[in-house]
Amino acid sequence: MIAKAEVKFVRLAPPKVRQVMALIRNKDALLARSILLNLNKRPKEHLIKILNSAIANAKVKGFNAEQLYISKIICNVGPSWKRFKAAAFGRAAPILKRTSHIKIELDLKSGE
Repeated sequence: MIAKAEVKFVRLAPPKVRQVMALIRNKDALLARSILLNLNKRPKEHLIKILNSAIANAKVKGFNAEQLYISKIICNVGPSWKRFKAAAFGRAAPILKRTSHIKIELDLKSGE
């Protein structure tokens, strides 16, 4: 692991984030950024920010962005916000607004 970046309590459902993460797993850092820029899914905005942060962290350590690839990317379940909406016969139906914890780790490509 050369560099990492993490964001917690993102107001996105983890399965939806994992769907987008599968597209960039084990890809080069710059290729992953270009894939995310051309994608039409809501989690892309947060993933681009996290990826840019991880690349910036690697640059501070003296590594070039062309040398890096995404070695590990995970999305864990965060706490859910509990809300209620009105239901029939005076009852209340629960709503769970799910959150995510996203973590990206970058590493050097093999042979460099």
